[in-house]
Amino acid sequence: MTSVVISGTGLYHPSQIITNAELVESFNRYVELYNARHADEIAAGTREALQPSSVEFIEKASGIQRRYVMDKSGVLDPERMVPRLAPRRDDELSLMAEIGVAAARAALAQAGKEGKDVDAVLCGASNMQRAYPAIAVEIQQALGAGGYGFDMNVACSTATFALEQAVNAVRAGSARCVLVVNPEITSGHQEWRDRDCHFIFGDACTAIIVERADTATAAEQWDVLGTKLATQFSNNIRNNFGFLNRCEDTPADARDKTFRQEGRKVFKEVVPMAAAHIENHLSTLKIEPTQVRRYWLHQANQAMNQFVIRKLIGADPASDVAPLILDEFANTSSAGSIIAFHAHRADLSTGDLGMICSFGAGYSIGSVILRKR
Repeated sequence: MTSVVISGTGLYHPSQIITNAELVESFNRYVELYNARHADEIAAGTREALQPSSVEFIEKASGIQRRYVMDKSGVLDPERMVPRLAPRRDDELSLMAEIGVAAARAALAQAGKEGKDVDAVLCGASNMQRAYPAIAVEIQQALGAGGYGFDMNVACSTATFALEQAVNAVRAGSARCVLVVNPEITSGHQEWRDRDCHFIFGDACTAIIVERADTATAAEQWDVLGTKLATQFSNNIRNNFGFLNRCEDTPADARDKTFRQEGRKVFKEVVPMAAAHIENHLSTLKIEPTQVRRYWLHQANQAMNQFVIRKLIGADPASDVAPLILDEFANTSSAGSIIAFHAHRADLSTGDLGMICSFGAGYSIGSVILRKR
């Protein structure tokens, strides 16, 4: 069987940052305006008053301290609460393709490759900028890559699901070098007006080079030992935005057209599923969880990741075992576990084992077992 390696990763993030203090100030101003506008209904008991947020609430609930966004002015405007993004002509590179190309070029440089060396591009994100043509094909053209490209969406697990497709393509011989790109502009589908989730997301894009081991020339390479995917339907994380909305005669800004979740249910159900998935996947290669030097987990919630690792190794996790990046980046959906891998792997030694694992809406769980060459 063809040996497959990850030979490069790339990361793009916007320059604009929203701190928790800025976010809370804006949100609480929105709450004041909302409650004043609906004061009569609130007094009559026909509408519920909104409650303010706080920095302490956000950090206790998530561990998030700040996030990168494509545009902070629109998000922090209490009369708007969504980013301001300028429309682009059809002959201009789309926004998702633009950040995808930026991350891809960094990954290619790390792998010692050029665009022409890529013969498949997989673009995965929790929401796509448009229905068609595929963002992946646009990125393919911009990089001068060959072969084929397609978009995919499995929400927060899209990167690991795409990695399996890339690995399988290389092993099957349908591609020699695959680029996986995850452009997550989550600020566009975040609900900034909901206290329970207004702090969760940030924007970023990751890229990964997957190729045949016998063609890899990068100084740092990671053998892909195995991949495993699983899905189980749940409505506890949902976003109903889509092209059929215009046929339903529903408001474009209806609450269900943005991210929403039953957070406590998700925590209760997904955490044990993720821990069991990881343990089962490792067992197929006769690897004990304690033998894994590092876990690069989905970056949604600090307590969630701590719980997963505690169930696996039977002890409180050190940051060295399962590093967190969500304090800086917040939840970047499918990009999160890849950001963790990108930022926290250089100190590992030849032969060390690691696992990338993501979990989220679907429910979906994906894992990739790696060994440093």
